[in-house]
Amino acid sequence: MKPTLLVLAAGMGSRYGGNKQLDEVGPSGETIIDYSIYDAIRAGFGKIVFVIRRDIEEQVKERFVERLKDKIEIDYVFQEITNLPEGVKVSPERQKPWGTSHAILVTKDKIKEPFGVINSDDYYGVESYNILYDFLVNDKDPDCYSIVGYKLGNTLSEHGHVNRGVCKAGSDGLLQGIVETRQISKTHNGATAPGPDGTVLNFTGNEIVSMNLWGFKPSCYDFLGKEFRNFIIKSGMDPKSELDIPTSVDKFVKNGEIKIKVLMSNEKWFGVTYREDKPFVVESIRKMIRKGIYPVRIY
Repeated sequence: MKPTLLVLAAGMGSRYGGNKQLDEVGPSGETIIDYSIYDAIRAGFGKIVFVIRRDIEEQVKERFVERLKDKIEIDYVFQEITNLPEGVKVSPERQKPWGTSHAILVTKDKIKEPFGVINSDDYYGVESYNILYDFLVNDKDPDCYSIVGYKLGNTLSEHGHVNRGVCKAGSDGLLQGIVETRQISKTHNGATAPGPDGTVLNFTGNEIVSMNLWGFKPSCYDFLGKEFRNFIIKSGMDPKSELDIPTSVDKFVKNGEIKIKVLMSNEKWFGVTYREDKPFVVESIRKMIRKGIYPVRIY
């Protein structure tokens, strides 16, 4: 059975100032998602599942489901604040879903095979999908998952700070821990971020970071479900609390319940975290078209 690619597309993109998931960056009107799906099909993935909001359903159906129905199986599921375990109480002021761990959980009835997870507004590169596909097809341990890691310096924006999960890997290539680090800013010789108690964290740019490119098996629904129930019992009355994938994974890695292989990619990540990032993304796509990596029109 071919692996599935899960596309997280329910985010609002508040820093960008618009619906960046559907913003056109290619010469024939392609979005970043289009290039991600194109790379996934080339790598060998057999199905695409979107996690979306209800208000973009028609756009997703028109732009992806109808256009791609003859190329790859397409499905989608809604991430809503009402997707909750029975009997829990949550804040009546809650307006948005519960984070990326929750986004995976809402796909439980849609995905029964190994699957990759991506952000809809991130460009990961051709090599990254091949690396992820090979793992999902060949690794048979149901409790061993993967993360495709990037060098921090290959993931920074010129137009503002970013948040990254900084990873620590052992000599065996397995993830030992992941620390969500916020407000990382590019400098002339690396990067910096605010540290605890007013200190400054300095980075060389060679650190391994997560860009939310994961490889999971269906067994992940068990540990993510357990973690989400604990989270919602503890934090459900907080109108802004979220549970993200790195936080969930870090806990279960450290207690030995799961293993995560760190698969390094040499690709340069780019995305539209800020609206000012878009010209760079457009030009990067044009350069890859000139090199023959992509055709002028991918569909």
